[in-house]
Amino acid sequence: MPSQAIQGDEYSGGYIGRIPVRNLWLLMFYASDLFKHQGAGKIELKDAPDDIPDLVAELLIRIVERRLMRNLSFGYRNRQEDLSRVRGRIDHFRTERQQLLLRGRVACQFEELTVNTPRNRYVRAALNVLSGLVTRQVLAHKCRALAGNLFQMGVTGEKPSRVQVSTDRFGRHDSDDQQMVAAAHLAFELALPTEQSGTSHLTLPDKEIAWVRRLFEKAVAGFYDVVLSEAGWRVDAGKKINWQIEAKTDGIDRILPSMVTDIQLEHKGTSQRIVIDTKFNAIVTSGWYRAEILRSGYLYQVYTYLRSQERSCDPMSLNASGILLHPAIDKMADESVVIQGHKIRFATVDLSQSTHEIRERLLQIIDSK
Repeated sequence: MPSQAIQGDEYSGGYIGRIPVRNLWLLMFYASDLFKHQGAGKIELKDAPDDIPDLVAELLIRIVERRLMRNLSFGYRNRQEDLSRVRGRIDHFRTERQQLLLRGRVACQFEELTVNTPRNRYVRAALNVLSGLVTRQVLAHKCRALAGNLFQMGVTGEKPSRVQVSTDRFGRHDSDDQQMVAAAHLAFELALPTEQSGTSHLTLPDKEIAWVRRLFEKAVAGFYDVVLSEAGWRVDAGKKINWQIEAKTDGIDRILPSMVTDIQLEHKGTSQRIVIDTKFNAIVTSGWYRAEILRSGYLYQVYTYLRSQERSCDPMSLNASGILLHPAIDKMADESVVIQGHKIRFATVDLSQSTHEIRERLLQIIDSK
């Protein structure tokens, strides 16, 4: 189904499964390269995730207008053409086969400088997408106008795939283009298919659950990376940690599971290390003898991350803490326990709250670990 827009003060953006698209937009924003390029202090994020398409459109419009004032970036494309003089390399086979020399022409292969690059085509397509997502008509008009300007300048053809754009290499002077492409990436991600909002919501298929789980993890890591790095924190996402192996058989490496943390925070000044494991389901489940119980597998996982890394030569490993972070489903939770010198916290964040409240909650989880 097509993406829905926000009408007036009432949210009508629809859902993917039980998750409001407005909340996914916020996660996408925190997970995006655009957020990392701009920095938390340089982006005025209003207190509503509904405004994120407008924010992305404003940023993309600003960058594209600046690029047009200084000319678009150029690139080279390979061309083959029959010319009256040599340009580039001669295609001898084609020249002989078609007897071009008898007509005073020669088949040539050469590179031509052009603005019709995958990068610029990708941005033009993103402007067209955003024109249908934004809530303010003035932004929609600007997006369409800029897309038309790019077309008139020679940026034509189909939108390249993200894989094609990802192979594009940026130079030292391409910082504006990097932000422009990052905004374009986010624009396409915001264009989610939705279900109309109503009293009941479909269950997410397994494929979408995995996608949202990865998005949640990447968004939390991106948020902490941007917000905490200036305060002296080092943020590692997807960091592999090793078992402290003292002896092993020849074949154990083929079957021994590896350990990869979702997010790891370190602050040398305060000798703090925090291992965060993100999940995208309810923090508790039903037990045999109790109505609610923490998921034992998750607890064992964080416990293993902490205890397996203890080394006398690494003081932070001896008192490292762990956090199991879930979205709030039906109710909030915030409990902790100290096990063999390691504090493990079980916390939730309510993604239906305002942008300010979500931000403050993520910071509070770190501050009061």
